[in-house]
Amino acid sequence: MLNLEGKVTIVTGGTRGIGFETVKAFLEEGAKVILFGSRKETVDKSVSELKELGYEVGGYYPDLNNFSEIEKVIKEIHDKYHHIDILINNAGMSANKKIEETTSEDFSKIMDLNVNAMFNVTKAVVPFMKEEKEGVILNTSSMVSIYGQPSGVGYPASKFAVNGLTKSLARELAPFNIRVNAVAPGITKTDMVANLPKEMIEPLIKTIPLGRIGEPRDIANAFLFLASPMASYITGVILQVDGAARN
Repeated sequence: MLNLEGKVTIVTGGTRGIGFETVKAFLEEGAKVILFGSRKETVDKSVSELKELGYEVGGYYPDLNNFSEIEKVIKEIHDKYHHIDILINNAGMSANKKIEETTSEDFSKIMDLNVNAMFNVTKAVVPFMKEEKEGVILNTSSMVSIYGQPSGVGYPASKFAVNGLTKSLARELAPFNIRVNAVAPGITKTDMVANLPKEMIEPLIKTIPLGRIGEPRDIANAFLFLASPMASYITGVILQVDGAARN
């Protein structure tokens, strides 16, 4: 039903958490997936694990803030597969310091990875999608892009920017049949959340009407839907996947 067989898909931040689960989900649907990670060791480990499960997957570890390096890698992928169908911009980092404790370097670092890196990879991919006159670009946003958070101002600021980039590119690229959407996860059971003590998690769960925190596969499923032809008339949307935890 999803019709993703053979679709060449790039997933940044694909070595762990939501990104790794998304890579697995697309491989299960027959897509040809190339994952990006921050370090050779983590990329090699993830690729090896997936190959042991019987999947063919590629891996790179480019500096996402170096456009020349990104451009070179994207061209290499295109030369190998001859098309790039789906880009999932998932690489990112969070923040939780109060503003008095946040340095300008801290703020710049999170904006570099969460926004500038997303811009760089998207900019490198778009010309190839325009040639094909179709493509899907999906970005990882966050529930805090809508509600903010009580500390770590750089993280919601970066995700507000992701939403702006998503909505604007959806309008710019629509004439080329390139759809651009974002998924805004709520509290999700990533490594970071899984390691939190029970006394911190239980009060959070009580704020979620569905009565549980999200699983990485919940987010991956949203990406699958938005990448598929079933979402062919959806673009410029920030899809909240948060169990109705809207407060």
